[in-house]
Amino acid sequence: MYRRMAFIRGFEEQVLELGREGHVAGSIHLCLGQEAIPVGAMAALRPGDRVLSTYRGHGWALAAGADPFAVMAEIAQRAEGTNGGRSGSPLLSAPEVGFLGENSIIGAGLPIADGVAMASQFRGDGRAVLASFGDGAMNQGGTTEAMVFAAAKNLPVIFVCENNGWSEMTPITATTRGEHLAVRAQGLGIEAHVVDGNDPVAVYEVVGEAAQTCREGRGPVFIEFKTARLSGHYNKDIQHYRPAQDIEAAQAVDPLTRFRELEGLPEAEVARVDAEVAQQIAALAERTRQAPAPSSEGVLDHLYAPDLPAPTVAASVEPKEVPYFRAVNEALKDAMTRRPEVLVYGEDVGFAGGIFGVTRTLQKEFGSERVFDTPISEAAILGSAVGAAMEGMRPVVEIMWADFVFVALDQIVNQASNVRYINRGKVSAPLVIRMQQGVTSGSCAQHSQSIEAVLAHVPGIKVGLPATPQDAYAMTLAAIEDPDPVVLIEHRSMYQDAGLVRFEGPSEIAAGAKFHRDGGDVAIITWGSMVAPALQAADRLQAEGVSATVLDLRWVRPLDEAAIARAVAQSGGRVVVAHEAFLHGGFGAEVSAVITESHFDQLRHPVVRVGTPDVRMPSAPALQELLLPSADSIAAAVREAVKQ
Repeated sequence: MYRRMAFIRGFEEQVLELGREGHVAGSIHLCLGQEAIPVGAMAALRPGDRVLSTYRGHGWALAAGADPFAVMAEIAQRAEGTNGGRSGSPLLSAPEVGFLGENSIIGAGLPIADGVAMASQFRGDGRAVLASFGDGAMNQGGTTEAMVFAAAKNLPVIFVCENNGWSEMTPITATTRGEHLAVRAQGLGIEAHVVDGNDPVAVYEVVGEAAQTCREGRGPVFIEFKTARLSGHYNKDIQHYRPAQDIEAAQAVDPLTRFRELEGLPEAEVARVDAEVAQQIAALAERTRQAPAPSSEGVLDHLYAPDLPAPTVAASVEPKEVPYFRAVNEALKDAMTRRPEVLVYGEDVGFAGGIFGVTRTLQKEFGSERVFDTPISEAAILGSAVGAAMEGMRPVVEIMWADFVFVALDQIVNQASNVRYINRGKVSAPLVIRMQQGVTSGSCAQHSQSIEAVLAHVPGIKVGLPATPQDAYAMTLAAIEDPDPVVLIEHRSMYQDAGLVRFEGPSEIAAGAKFHRDGGDVAIITWGSMVAPALQAADRLQAEGVSATVLDLRWVRPLDEAAIARAVAQSGGRVVVAHEAFLHGGFGAEVSAVITESHFDQLRHPVVRVGTPDVRMPSAPALQELLLPSADSIAAAVREAVKQ
């Protein structure tokens, strides 16, 4: 154990020196003084177990068995790094050895660990999952959500809190009452321990016991390791805020010194090991200095998987008329029947079948292991879906109202979207997030927003808005089959709308707009809840002698620019873009920009946008009616566009 701790210590000190030499751009967060925790823990875990760590995680990567040169090269943002220079110090990963990565968002790795553990539990493979984090992460809501979720599901997760007494530059005592953080886990009904984190043998013993508890189905387990930080929060931190006596106290419990004393290691043996480690580290550093930077050629690679081939539909089936919500339900049934790795879960989606009945009967048909209710914990729901997807499951999770996703948006924007790109395609997160949005009579400002523009802004995910029962069925299946994270945004005003649906299994990929009608005078480009009003407007305009193309984008990421080009070309260069979302910053602005940048020479009139005014949505139906776009407002915009 001494050699492994000494190697991590020398590695970190050398990384600090590389930073001073200018070989590392940005911040470096070192684990100096905390080496005993990853060394002891990894000695207790088995091959195949999984580890997710705090951004102070170089030691975890090394202890897990990652190639030391690849780790050092990644910290220095070199092409031969574990992530090809895409992650640098605070986000590196080595999934090939079970190290699923650091996380620079404090506390965000814990919900993901839940999902990794859930996949293991579902398969019954006996794996344990360890998630390490600092004491400061205990004050993050996502941390508590992850523990609540793990406790509810008896997940095989070992929550490891590395309590070095400092939450970045603030002492934990200044923000938190009580001597031990472990009491919070106890309050959630989780087995908890407080252990000397500077003794690798003590770490080894408690992690070994915790792993056995998890393998026996009695997890999760929480371990608070009391430790110390021998350096600043990051490489350029001069620690002006830190009392000298605190620095001295940390040095007094240095795990390398303590281990030498406790084990009675001969000085000659220590000197020999130290010399060998120093030589190894020096060689790694020189090799890193000479390593090339990443090539610019591949900077756009691995954001998404290559497009799937279009599904082959064996034979056409007779369509049935069903409501929108039933079409989604049938798609979920179809996917769960064909793919045993599909899980469906969220708040109230299991026994009750969801507040809109979309998942009704699924739990009865497929069992509570595959269709289940969760705590009201959006970060845990989304994060667990990321982790489960990384481990080969196909989770379909529901956020009850789109407005609620903002309490856990990190798990989409900073987590799911990064998995494939950061890992250069070695790992992906093929999950589906269902939510419903928009205004219905009496809904309030916190239950009525249209948020597709927010999500469409994020590279690495796909975003679709089914507008018909047929699309609700086909796009749901396409999303589940897709190898990347997909957000499907339904509109609750449509749930009872009936239409013809062909229940023929997967029939398309997660991409592509749809022309509902062709016309030569104007193009109405829309999506989601505005498709029906756009068609109504087109019918009225036809009676006035105005022929309108109606294009439903369906997917706002990826955006079907070829369909937009066709719509512009066949409509005489007159375009109206309509959506329910607020006008300012809405996705219509992006569509307008694409048209202006790529088809300006064809335009006969500036692109006209129709949307909701920039005001909070009142609950009174009479006021809502004044604000929402409609067939009337779309038709009025078309009349303005065709004047010239």
